[in-house]
Amino acid sequence: MHPTARYLAAKAPGFFKRSTEELSRLTRIAWNTETLSTPTKPYYLLNFEDESTVAACKTMADRAVGGYSTANLDYVPADPTTGEPAHARFHGSISTKLPPNWRVERTGYAAFRNKDRGYWFFGRLYWDVDPYAYLALRVKSDGRRYTVNIQSDTIEPTDIHQHRLYTRHHRVQSPSQKPSPLAAAAEATDDDLTATLYPNGIPPSLSDIPPAETIISSGSTTATITPSSSSWETVLLPFHAFVRTNHGVVVEPQTSLIKQRIRSVGIGLTDRVEGPYDLRIHRIWATNGMSEDEIEEERRICGPNALSVDEGVRTGWGSKTKTPFSSSSSTEEETSAAERQEKREKPTAKGLKGLKDEWEQ
Repeated sequence: MHPTARYLAAKAPGFFKRSTEELSRLTRIAWNTETLSTPTKPYYLLNFEDESTVAACKTMADRAVGGYSTANLDYVPADPTTGEPAHARFHGSISTKLPPNWRVERTGYAAFRNKDRGYWFFGRLYWDVDPYAYLALRVKSDGRRYTVNIQSDTIEPTDIHQHRLYTRHHRVQSPSQKPSPLAAAAEATDDDLTATLYPNGIPPSLSDIPPAETIISSGSTTATITPSSSSWETVLLPFHAFVRTNHGVVVEPQTSLIKQRIRSVGIGLTDRVEGPYDLRIHRIWATNGMSEDEIEEERRICGPNALSVDEGVRTGWGSKTKTPFSSSSSTEEETSAAERQEKREKPTAKGLKGLKDEWEQ
């Protein structure tokens, strides 16, 4: 069997290509003096419009321990007739059937992440997302309980910081709306398993009900849990809200995500609901909010679900509110009502200029 030209082109980049790409990126940052101001351009981590990005990822499932779940990550080319962008398709089937091995007590999971990024001229390659407030994902979801996983260069190599991938399927529905079959099945969680995974209670970022700061409203319409299956959307997750876990169990003490040394980014499915799953991913990137340069693509792909310019920054999702599972050690007191009122009355600039003014204060 001889490798085709497409197969060779889709291979993960080698040492010299990784080195030149990283050197080129750092040169642009230095030339544009981006470190002296708030970054306004997206920092792509996984761009699945490039087939080589899919080739540079790996899938995982409980088959490694004898289970029966499957995980696949395929490249889907762009479709000009429908306007569908090139993307990755994460799909397979979840099974909770136990293998003959009596040591395995729980199955029913699948995931993918990028492979080790390797080395370049100056050592191991990491993503440095320290100047950014959010992890952005443009996805098309089937409504299942996916989890976004970030692994950094920590003392404990098996530590992973996690956040639920809240999409339009997970908006808070009105009392008159009935939950979808998937949502109903997901709520039937084993109490013993919940106590094991979350010994101090379920963190807000991993709960079935999205925290208020992660709920996006599109115009004046209220969200539903049964949107069109063909709807793309961009989700912004605050980096500070990710929860430290180890082998799926929330651990204490909670420590901050080391944003300067990100090793891998991926998505997992551990809802243990039997049946097929299908998640489409266009891109995963670090950002401080939707910029003017990105809005045209955002509207073209996401249509009515498109975010507004600087939506994440404007709604204050990046504020480091202290929660029982927050790793922030800040002792700043809450702003008084009078100060908040004064701030509302004070005219502020809009868009990226407002973001820059806020950063320089």
